[in-house]
Amino acid sequence: MTLKKKLIIIFAGLSLLSCENDGATSSPADEYLNDSEALKRGRLLFVGTCAGYCHKLTPERSDAPYLFDCQWLHGGSDEEIYTVVTGGVSGTRMIAFGENFPEGAKDLWKIIAFLKSNRSTCS
Repeated sequence: MTLKKKLIIIFAGLSLLSCENDGATSSPADEYLNDSEALKRGRLLFVGTCAGYCHKLTPERSDAPYLFDCQWLHGGSDEEIYTVVTGGVSGTRMIAFGENFPEGAKDLWKIIAFLKSNRSTCS
């Protein structure tokens, strides 16, 4: 095989590798979706921090939004959830938690993974 053909094959292979992700970015929460211990920790943190005071695990009447449906008031992407939890929502009871969890941001991403893993199927 000539050097030119080898270079073309290498270039084509590298081009295909660069297209593999198609520009889609994954969330840090995604790495916890298949980790049962991380999801368990996310649930425990949610129950102790979020559901213990405002949000509920079931869709009952509350002034805090139910977080397992498809209707998010302040954006439902992982990054938007992260921003709301860390920064709070002005004019509501949603205070800014920052990254004030035992394991910091890692714990917040585990909570988000727990929410994602239990979210209703949205159409």
